[in-house]
Amino acid sequence: MLTRLAVALGACIAAGQLYAQQATGSIFGQASSGASVTLENLDTGSKRSIAADGEGRFRFSQLPTGRYKVTTDAGSRDASVNVGTGTEVNFVSAATGTSLGTVTVTANAVNPIDVSSVESTTVFTAQQLAVLPVAHDITNVALLAPGTVKGDPGFGNLASFGGSSVAENGYYINGFDVTNLHTFQSYFTLPFNAIAQEQVKTGGYGAEYGRSLGGVINIVTERGSNDWRFGGAAFWEPDALRSQGPNVRNPNGQDYVIFDEADKQNNVTYNAYLSGPLVRDKLFIYAMVEGQSNTRDDFNPVTNTAYGMNLNARSTVKTPHAFVKLDWNISDHHLLEFTGISSHDRTTVQTYDNGDALWSTKHLTPSDRYTDISGGDLYVAKYTGYLTDSLTLSAQYGQFKMDNYRDPRNLPGADCPWVLDGRTVGNGATGDLVPEGCYNQNNITISDPKGENPYDKRRAGRLDLEWKLGSHTLRGGFDGEKFTSTDLGYTYTGGVYWRYYVYLGGKVNGVTPPAGTTEYVRARHVSAASGKYQVDNTAAYIEDTWQFNDRWMFYAGLREETFDNKDALGRSTVKSSNQLAPRLGFSWDMTGDSANKLFGTLGRYYIPVASNTNIRASRAETFVSDFYTFTGQDARTGAPITLGQHLGSTVVSESGVIPSPGQYAATNLKPMYQDELILGFQHAFAERWSAGASTTIRKVGAGMDDYCWAGAFDNWAADHGYTNFDDSTLPSCMLLNPGRDNAFKLDLNGDGKLTNVTIPAKYFMVPKYKRRYNAIELFVEKQWDENWYAHASYTWSHDYGNAEGYVDSNFQQGDAGTTADFDYPSFTDGINGNLPNDHRHVFKLFGAYKPAPNWIVSGNLLVESGGPISCIGFLPLTGPEGSAQLASINQSYGPSSNYCNAGADANGDAIQKLVQRGTVGRTPWIKSLDVGVKWSPQIDGAKLTFGMDVFNLLNDHNAVRVSMTHDTNAGNPQTVNTFGLTTDYQQPRYVRFSARMDF
Repeated sequence: MLTRLAVALGACIAAGQLYAQQATGSIFGQASSGASVTLENLDTGSKRSIAADGEGRFRFSQLPTGRYKVTTDAGSRDASVNVGTGTEVNFVSAATGTSLGTVTVTANAVNPIDVSSVESTTVFTAQQLAVLPVAHDITNVALLAPGTVKGDPGFGNLASFGGSSVAENGYYINGFDVTNLHTFQSYFTLPFNAIAQEQVKTGGYGAEYGRSLGGVINIVTERGSNDWRFGGAAFWEPDALRSQGPNVRNPNGQDYVIFDEADKQNNVTYNAYLSGPLVRDKLFIYAMVEGQSNTRDDFNPVTNTAYGMNLNARSTVKTPHAFVKLDWNISDHHLLEFTGISSHDRTTVQTYDNGDALWSTKHLTPSDRYTDISGGDLYVAKYTGYLTDSLTLSAQYGQFKMDNYRDPRNLPGADCPWVLDGRTVGNGATGDLVPEGCYNQNNITISDPKGENPYDKRRAGRLDLEWKLGSHTLRGGFDGEKFTSTDLGYTYTGGVYWRYYVYLGGKVNGVTPPAGTTEYVRARHVSAASGKYQVDNTAAYIEDTWQFNDRWMFYAGLREETFDNKDALGRSTVKSSNQLAPRLGFSWDMTGDSANKLFGTLGRYYIPVASNTNIRASRAETFVSDFYTFTGQDARTGAPITLGQHLGSTVVSESGVIPSPGQYAATNLKPMYQDELILGFQHAFAERWSAGASTTIRKVGAGMDDYCWAGAFDNWAADHGYTNFDDSTLPSCMLLNPGRDNAFKLDLNGDGKLTNVTIPAKYFMVPKYKRRYNAIELFVEKQWDENWYAHASYTWSHDYGNAEGYVDSNFQQGDAGTTADFDYPSFTDGINGNLPNDHRHVFKLFGAYKPAPNWIVSGNLLVESGGPISCIGFLPLTGPEGSAQLASINQSYGPSSNYCNAGADANGDAIQKLVQRGTVGRTPWIKSLDVGVKWSPQIDGAKLTFGMDVFNLLNDHNAVRVSMTHDTNAGNPQTVNTFGLTTDYQQPRYVRFSARMDF
């Protein structure tokens, strides 16, 4: 087994060609002029012949990945096809025109430099992933590629590509887009061992591709062949060999973040597969079922005030997954394929009350049980027709549906209101909001009269045509998708959410509380209506790859995109048409032998508006807040017993009415786009050795976010003589392009008639959206030579600006496209600086070595500099919004600005000092070494492999995130003692055992 794995390692990493959304590759090369060239798929037996052109050039495009034989009158050669790459097979030297004779080209001797490429891409095969010590997740594989870093842990296990946020990537399975457009932070998954190849695109995509500013992860699955095969594998991550990060205590000695040794996590995954011909040379199947038994025990030795006692939780995942791939070679010129995946997950969480100090206590009292539902089903069909030697047509249609909700049945605490206590400083996570009473934090407060569970659904189709015309390869196509997100209406349990505050002076909601007041409470009533929100995206493209001569290739493409986001009534609310994205590129085979390549790309890329933006901006929500003094708290619920003085007026921040299109989104809103320039060089300096360097420059040209200050509209209306304008007719927040002129439909005269007016940028008082990324990447690679291989890279980069992107890591805010960054002018003070994904230096080294027959050892080393730290506090009451509104903003948002409490003045009032973003030091460097060993004993009739992988072998404990909240208490900011403390460590050491058998 290991010998077969090792043979394929040499072709695992390659620079790819322009196959952005395709699960295919190509074979190209030189033969004698007019020669007949025959291509045979060694896995399925299909054959196809074409004629080389007058200069001897030939090209087979849109080929399924796998093993091939190329035959001409000069002989035959073997070659492998990887996703999105071109494999060069020459029978005549392009440099001299002389015959090369008959030489077999095998997968472990593929030229690492693809001169037909202008993309920046890396391909990992199943053979490589079976050897390397890498966690079984496509993000962890992508993190091996240069230019990628791991995003903030608050968003899960996601990668940042080229300085973008984690919510700006695209994900594909067999050429079908499986990105969840709800927030761009999830995607459809499949059994990891069903992956045949994973392509990681970090830049330079052709016009065929769009809807991403970061990177692309393109998965090609396993497929059947003419050989019947079956087998299975099991993977075990035992708790006994799993380490924990050290607990974090604040200066008062209180537990702040707990990674307790009593926590337990035991993961088991197993699968079985079947592959072979249902009809030899015609119909093939690959099927896999995957089971899992993952159990996690979380022990909390600190009193959990939601229950008034210690809380333990045990979560269990046992839902099986399934995958099937069918390939039908209708003929050698017509192919039909089907992909089906079921990835439903039901995670059951059982919580226990336990006053003892050890999880191992036998007598535990069950307190709560709930189930999280996620995953769904995917179906994709694709047709490929090689209509003539020069004309290829492909058509694809598919859909997926993903659930993501918590089953609300049988959850206790439905009669208890939500109560949070913010009166204690430094007693927990930043913000210091502690749940009180009997409210069940796991209780779902949604209610939908139709009884429908929330889901996200994509239906998409595409058509592509390729025409080989002399030295030009022309491609064009069209694709369209309908993405639907359901959002279920909700109300808070008991109809109200109570929040307690400590009073340290000043005004509350515009008034001064009675003398002797030391604390007060806010009552907030919230409700939202149910709805379905649709996003319709279309795109058309045309591109030309021109092989100017034997050494120069030029690429030009143009993509046109339309984005149409609709509200719950089906009205277009954010619609952008004719968004043109030009792409240019070149590749120069400098010496004519594919040993030295200079390449470059220049392009523009757009990203759609997330459906989450439709929901947040246009759904009918009601937010009503009242502030009171109070006396006493109910012993069971934690709610106030007696309300005292009503402090100020009732605050209505949402009216419960769906705003009209043009009210909550600028009518001239420009989708977020990015311009990118890449220049690179690759050099094969010895047999099986290559190296390269590239530079990348990315700049966001138009950013998009929401804006919540009505004062901009009031000031414009006053300046233009509209004395009857009432800003209560405005939505609470509106979508716009920060720093640009924005047009909105306003009720200018208080008569209900909406007029579209353009408001100059100066009225909004926020800067232009800015994000820039500059990088230099260096790499060196040694291909497999029956003994060892290695790949090393170093990336220097700088990611800076005033907005991270679709999410905000500083606040772990995942509302794609509606962060708090530009909500009010004062929030933009000090906002420019190093962004959260700015890891200036990243070193990566991975590879494998065969020390003896049937043995392979492997390693994966990451050394990465830390990210920037900011200082987060409250706004001073001196901004353009006015002191009363700034005080209200502080109450509503909590610490959310770049101002920090620097002490007190002579009157004892807090001094808030502006601290520029990302200037308060950096988190520590991350160092992680993963190692693995595989042993394949000789067994007749079967291939058996045992393995062990150790992740973070040295068990380094370095912080990947620290608390950046410096202050608490909006009325009179106080420094918290948890500022700068670790909230998340890198993954501690754990071990994975594996066993695999193939027949």
